[in-house]
Formats: sequence, structure tokens, C-alpha cells
Amino acid sequence: MIKKFEKAEEAFLVLTLVLMVALIFGQVVGRYVFSNAPSWTEEMARYIHIFQVWIGASYAVKLREHIRVEAFITQFKGLPRKILETITLVIWFIMALFLAYFGTDLVLSSITNGQVTPAMQLPMWIPFLAIPLGGAGMCIRLIQQLVKIWQGDYEMHKGGDLPA
Repeated sequence: MIKKFEKAEEAFLVLTLVLMVALIFGQVVGRYVFSNAPSWTEEMARYIHIFQVWIGASYAVKLREHIRVEAFITQFKGLPRKILETITLVIWFIMALFLAYFGTDLVLSSITNGQVTPAMQLPMWIPFLAIPLGGAGMCIRLIQQLVKIWQGDYEMHKGGDLPA
């Protein structure tokens, strides 16, 4: 199940990147060659990018590619390091849960308000859906990291590992 989620996440990011590049290319060709470009392509590319950022944030948690300062935490080994890493992940998890919860609230209120996008007339809840999806994805990834830390087989950074 988790492997399918990971592959779906990667496939989504690659396919949406290809689609976004095609839409922007079409927009540029339409604007500069034909002096007329459909407005929906720019809006669609923008919303695709929003989903890429939020889903990509979840994927970056999996790869441990988020920016972090390690000068302090690398001074610790063993149990103290596990405890510090756990505290960090719990704080991050609370923030991601906050995003997922209030992002869901935003989606539900957008459904109630009936707001639509300007060019495509899509329900606005569709672009807003990226926020709770990204937040929930980060929560899942952070739980996975926490388990790895306490199993003792989790690489903390390139070239190093967390001693058990």
C-alpha cells in the first residue's frame, strides 16, 4: 500500500510537470506567434503548480530534502539524538496537521460559498484541495520518519547514520 502511494506521488509530480510545461509552452506560442492565447492555460498551469508544491512538500519530507540546520543536532548521538529528532518531528507534525485541518476547513467553506476560478470556472475548492492533501501527506511521511528514527536504521544525512 505504501509503495503504491510513493509511486503514485512520484508519477503525479512527473506527469503534472510535463502537463504544466506543455500548457506554458502553448501559452507562449499562442501569445507570440498568434497574438492570442487562451486564458485558461495560464490559470490551469498556476493551479497545477500549486498542487506540485504541496504534494512535492510531502515528497520532500520522504527524501529528507527540506532545508534544516544541522549544526546543533549533529553534536548528539544515540538516545539524545533520537529524542531531539523526535521533538523536531512532533513540532513539524503539529504544523502539518494544522495545515491539513484548516486546509480541509477552507475546502469545505469554499464548497459552501460556491466560489469559482476566473477563467475556467472550476469550483475553487479544487485548487484549495492541495493544502489539506499536502498537509496530510506530510503527516504520513513524518510518522514514517519517526518510526525509522526509533528503529535505529534511519539515515539522518548523507554519509551518516543514527546510531542505535
